[in-house]
Formats: sequence, C-alpha cells, structure tokens
Amino acid sequence: MKQKYVPLMLTLMLAVFAIIPTQAAASVTETKAINEKLGVPIVVYGANLSEAEREKVKTALRINEEPEFDEITVSGQDLVKYIKDSNASSRMYSSAKITRQDEGKGLVISIVTPENITQVTAEMYASAMLTAGIEDAIVEVAAPKPVTGHSALVGIYKAYEVKTGETLDTERTDVANEELSVATTIAENGDVSDEKVAELLTEIKKEIADKAPTTKEEVQQIVDDQLSKLEINLSEKDRKLLVDLMDQIRSLDIDFSKWSGQLSDLSQKIEEKFGSISDLVQDEGFWEGVKNFFKNLVDTVSSWFSSDNDTQTE
Repeated sequence: MKQKYVPLMLTLMLAVFAIIPTQAAASVTETKAINEKLGVPIVVYGANLSEAEREKVKTALRINEEPEFDEITVSGQDLVKYIKDSNASSRMYSSAKITRQDEGKGLVISIVTPENITQVTAEMYASAMLTAGIEDAIVEVAAPKPVTGHSALVGIYKAYEVKTGETLDTERTDVANEELSVATTIAENGDVSDEKVAELLTEIKKEIADKAPTTKEEVQQIVDDQLSKLEINLSEKDRKLLVDLMDQIRSLDIDFSKWSGQLSDLSQKIEEKFGSISDLVQDEGFWEGVKNFFKNLVDTVSSWFSSDNDTQTE
C-alpha cells in the first residue's frame, strides 16, 4: 500500500523544486532586447586568465543573460598604453562587462565578486572613471581569485574606446590610475574605511568644481577643510599625496560641474539595479512560505502512511 504513494510524492517534490527557482528567476531576470542604438555589452577579460578562470568570470558577469555581446582581452601592453611607468609584464586577472547608457544616465558600478576585489570599491572605480572621462555606463567587475582590482580599470578604458570609437586622454587616464592608487593607500595607511575615502574624494572634487582653485595652495586648503570636516587624520606623507593628486585633477580639462550629481547618485543606482536580488533572498515571507509548504507536505505524507498502517492493522 505504501508504494502507491511514492510516484505522487516524487511528483510533488519535483514540482516544488522546479517552481521555486522559476519564481525566483522571474523576479530578477527578464528577456533583454538588443540595443541597436548604443550597441551590445562588451566583456573584457584579463589576459592571464586560464580557461577555467574565464568560465568563472563569465558566470559571475552573467554573460548567459545577454542575447549578444562582444569580447576583448586586456594585457600588460594595454596597461603600458593607458598608464605611464607601468609594467608590461603585469599579470591581468580583473575583468569587466561594460554596457553603454544614454547620455545623462551616469555611472552604475557593481563589483560582482567582492570577495576577490580586495582593495578597490565601486565608488573608487566610479570616481576614477569620471576622472578619465568615462560617463554613462553600467560596469560590472569580476575576478576569479583575490586581486587588488587595479587592472580592471585598464580593461574598462580599452572597452570604452572600442565601444565608443572615442580616444581617451592619456593624461586623464594616468591621473585616474593615480587616484585609485592614492585612494587605496589612504584606506590602508590611514585606517580609513573605503566608504569614507570615497566620500572624501567626492567632497574635495565638489569643492574644486565650485571654487575653481587656481593655485596648489588653494587646493591644499580645500583638502585640509574636507579632512577636518570628515574627521579624517592622515600622515603628512599621505596628505601630500592627496594634495598632489587633487592639484593634478584641478589642471585637467574636466567638466567638474557634472561630477557632483553623478557621484551622489551612484549608491542609489547600484541599489536600484542590484537590490532586487538581495531583496528576494532576504524576503522572509517568501522563504517562510517555502518552509511551511515542506512542513505541510511532510505532515500530509506522514498522515498517509499513518492511515495506511491503521488500515492494515485493522
């Protein structure tokens, strides 16, 4: 008698496991149309990735969700092209997917393997990209193993040029790379959180945009004011690094008026784009319903067998 329930039990359990992932997927993914105006996303891989590592990166960047995409590789030779005094023998692992957006949309940055990008934050990438002259794009960064994340910026430069046909100003990319280096140095040496460093850089840039300093002394005053305002204490060496960096940025041909709004909106855009996935996982009602379903299923099946045993006993 017990065996007659086995097919029904298996059918129910298979149905449950089939329905749950489908419901979850329906909440976080949708069929994407090919953007005929701005083009398909471009994926840039670090040249030193093994085949297995490349597959990990593809999975992390959700390449399978794109109906079409372009692929390129970034190497040490690209590093030399975009960053002066860099090492052509550098090993490149950080990778990224770049999707262009309409003008005015700003930057949306996501590090999809945060456990493997150990030094650079999404806000740091965004700030450096604006310094380099990159605007209006969705950028997702990934690495298959722990790396600092600096080389991903070079891949983003190359992908942006390939995608837009524009040539980035190498003076700006040099300063952008220096910005990334200074940001991570301050975070490490000054025992300052990554978020605080990103806020510091953003606020200093806003002040530079508003006050348009013409001398290094004026830049130094802006830096000191913001350090005091945010209650950040730096060594004299790191403070000098920051002043020198901002003085370089002041001298670049940059439309500073765009920076303030774009960086202020960054955190909100990241949450809007990627928050739905975490919301689903954290949805206690959804998972409580799943748990109750299985509990009820077990109770029901148990009652079947209990009834069957009672019938046989009688």
